[in-house]
Amino acid sequence: MTVSAHDTMFDLLRSKKQNYSLPREFYNDPDFFKLDMEHVFGKSWIFAGLVCDIPKPGNFFTLSIGDDPLVIVRDDNSEIHAIYNTCRHRGSKVCLEEKGHTAKLVCPYHQWTYNLDGNLLFAGNMGEGFNPADFPLRKANIGIAGGMIFVCLDENPPAFAPFKEAVEPFLKPHALDRAKVAHEITISEKANWKLVIENNRECYHCNGSHPELLNSLLEFDNTDDPRATPEFKALVAKKASDWDALGIAHESTPHNLEFRAVRMPLAEGIHSMTMDGSVACQKLMGDLTDPDMGSMRLLHLPNTWNHFMGDHSIVFRVMPVGPQETLVTTKWIVHEGAVEGVDYDLEKMVKVWNATNHQDRELAENNQLGINSKAYQPGPYAEGAEFGVINFINWYSAHMLGKLFDPAKIQLAAGE
Repeated sequence: MTVSAHDTMFDLLRSKKQNYSLPREFYNDPDFFKLDMEHVFGKSWIFAGLVCDIPKPGNFFTLSIGDDPLVIVRDDNSEIHAIYNTCRHRGSKVCLEEKGHTAKLVCPYHQWTYNLDGNLLFAGNMGEGFNPADFPLRKANIGIAGGMIFVCLDENPPAFAPFKEAVEPFLKPHALDRAKVAHEITISEKANWKLVIENNRECYHCNGSHPELLNSLLEFDNTDDPRATPEFKALVAKKASDWDALGIAHESTPHNLEFRAVRMPLAEGIHSMTMDGSVACQKLMGDLTDPDMGSMRLLHLPNTWNHFMGDHSIVFRVMPVGPQETLVTTKWIVHEGAVEGVDYDLEKMVKVWNATNHQDRELAENNQLGINSKAYQPGPYAEGAEFGVINFINWYSAHMLGKLFDPAKIQLAAGE
């Protein structure tokens, strides 16, 4: 009997050595990738974009989660919908552009026409007895937290409220609903999506790879880090006092492996992630009056990490394309009234993370090439420097085991 990828993955996860990287199949096997797309990206809340991506009725953007194309659109009543980008006639994609503005959603194949809420308005030549009300575009679940849009493809999505309630106090000062995208770029990394996330979850590699980033970012993620210096701890205490006085949320959200928000200082005297540490945008986000907001770091697995500063924010979206290909989208966000060349210097704003993204791409791709070798075996994580990677792998392993677990098979095996 052929052992299925489902059973193989389940057995490998159950036998995996704690605090070690995953076996090779998790990073390059097509069938394991299908399981990831089905159970992780098909059943979790996935970061899609921002409310400010679609500020006016008729604005939309598109994305695909595996084989499922979606359009995120703001309707005439300013309500935001996540709609499957699949015509109810013969299945053609309806919106072919990445983003834009439209009065109606019109399928280019046979011109079936839908309202911005997905209801069918017109379908020619369908004859008597055809009821347009029976053929609306299907919708995905949508959740909005502090201006960030998440979607879930599962018919029974996990609770969104705990995340929303925990992170909105952190996002509120940056007023993403009153912001705009200053710049956006998507790069393709020839690496499994988990390698992209693993690379982001540690700064063990930063000293050797990210000189631009370390001009501003302190590699310690909290004062519990065993490598944290007394100077770092003193700076955290000082900034915590300053932020308390301003009513700015900074203490980490309650511990869980799926998401985390915490506000941490940048290096002493540094106000923004720029080469010289000075602000890239003179018009601060939201109603902030002090540029020294450090970096509010927000993680939501499986596909987004973010840095929110006083003058601008940097938002990341990870979308798997194949077992060894991942798209990473980066957006630089500023106050809605900020004017390029007047209030902000775009080249200055994007330089650090453009460099960091390309460095990370090279690291992830080299990691993938090494893992593809028959010589690869799972290796140990550094428990201090790579605790974030351990947390991610533990989250992934627990999530997949929960989805793959089949009580009937376990009982059958126990009886043999």
